[in-house]
Amino acid sequence: MEHDPEELLANISAVLAAAGPVDAIAIANQGESCLAWDAETGKALSPVIVWQDARTADALAALGPEAEARSRAVSGLPLDPYFSASKLAWLLQNIPAVASAHAAGRLRLGTTDAFFLDRLAGSFRTDLATASRTGLLDLSAGSWSAEMCALHGVPIECLPEIAAVDAGFGAIAGVPVRVSIVDQQAALYGHGCRKPGDCKVTFGTGAFLLAVTGELLPGTGGLLPTVGWQKKGEAPVYAIEGGVYDAGSALEWAKRIGLYDDVVELDGFEGPTALSRGIVFVPALSGLAAPWWDRQAAPVFIGMDHATNRRDLVRAILEGIAMLTVGLIGAAGDAVAATAPISIDGGLSQSASFAQFLASASGRTIIVPAMHELTALGLAELAGINGSTTRVDARRFQPDGSVSEADRQRFAEAVQRARQWRGTE
Repeated sequence: MEHDPEELLANISAVLAAAGPVDAIAIANQGESCLAWDAETGKALSPVIVWQDARTADALAALGPEAEARSRAVSGLPLDPYFSASKLAWLLQNIPAVASAHAAGRLRLGTTDAFFLDRLAGSFRTDLATASRTGLLDLSAGSWSAEMCALHGVPIECLPEIAAVDAGFGAIAGVPVRVSIVDQQAALYGHGCRKPGDCKVTFGTGAFLLAVTGELLPGTGGLLPTVGWQKKGEAPVYAIEGGVYDAGSALEWAKRIGLYDDVVELDGFEGPTALSRGIVFVPALSGLAAPWWDRQAAPVFIGMDHATNRRDLVRAILEGIAMLTVGLIGAAGDAVAATAPISIDGGLSQSASFAQFLASASGRTIIVPAMHELTALGLAELAGINGSTTRVDARRFQPDGSVSEADRQRFAEAVQRARQWRGTE
């Protein structure tokens, strides 16, 4: 799974041109996606390897359980190809131009934000929250870990400086870049999550839960400790994070194979849930993330009969995404007292059927803000703009008892059938 870095840069420039005169710029990045480039020319030496890419799974598995334990102890993260560390190592090992630049002392490595800022604003920096998603950060110290860099074979001197989210990141055409942060943490801030227990879920390509903990907590229930944000002169605000690899991407797949034709078909379901009728889908096209971290898992459809139609299968896909998310919500509640409603955003949040099922399955009130662009709102607020008035008129969904304990057990059994499927002979 790759992106063209020059195309991404061109798109950023196009957005800035379309915006017209502005007072400040803020940027959110795609988390764990990363690349290599030349320090002198700024030329990209590799494609962007996207967070979904799993090419390094075997190499990470070969590092063994002791390395896994050290990674969790130092960086807070498991040895999973989702994170940047092994991707950066792969670039150095497999692309001659990257190795040559390293030998010449001209190599830069980092997540996409550092590349964009270096090329466009002359600022080779990243923020602490983004750095916490690489697997190379000493999470408690807030600095790059020599031990983790050595473990993965990533030269520490090639990584960007780590800064506070609002420390300033140069200027583009004279306009200051005031804020830079990873997209999910920007959304966390945009949802108004400030207190321990405040929680949001963003449904994009994947589904990503973040819950504010305030202080650094160890991972629990498969969720991972991470940095929420750090402002200038302040201590970091920590969070716990968990993800579902396939949410929007599962629906894109379903549309591609003809299960539905239009987004309007993702709403308006009537009658008993697919799950209660024994029709289950486990959305593991890219494997299973928290709490299993199982890249060998495979998607499973189970429970169909001669009466099952396309709409039943689409409903089962939506419910499967929701059920994996429910597991994350439960684990977050175990880690930090969470009684407040859960705020959700992203494409799937616009389906009232999906939001209602998520409320019923989780037993929690679900809020869908009227303002959809929560990542952008978070950036604006981190840059000093008061966005509280954009949170009025939110839709609320209450549990209605339509998802039973038997339904939850049925889904859990289906997940077990999906586990380690690609590893079987």
